[in-house]
Amino acid sequence: MSAQPEEASPATPAPAPTPAPPEPAAAARLLALLRADHRAAAWVPAFERDWARALDDAAHSFSLAPAHEVVRTWRARLATAPAVDAFLAGGCDDSDGIDLDQVLGARA
Repeated sequence: MSAQPEEASPATPAPAPTPAPPEPAAAARLLALLRADHRAAAWVPAFERDWARALDDAAHSFSLAPAHEVVRTWRARLATAPAVDAFLAGGCDDSDGIDLDQVLGARA
């Protein structure tokens, strides 16, 4: 019989850390970055649509999770954009690619 409780045993994996929620002005800073990007004509209206939907969802659910998810998703898009640009500029065949929503999950 062990003196340690089962929860503290070395075989039990530690729980995954919860990502920190974005700071309050994260959406405004992200929108400024999107406006400065060469894809602004397409991305800014899409972000604003996603953001408006997330705020509406948050108002009905009393949870900021939808707003946090929009910020995380758009940060990921912006962070991966240079790699996508380099891939496309390299003349690589992208016909076998997958939709970003398949990777990040569909937006509600």
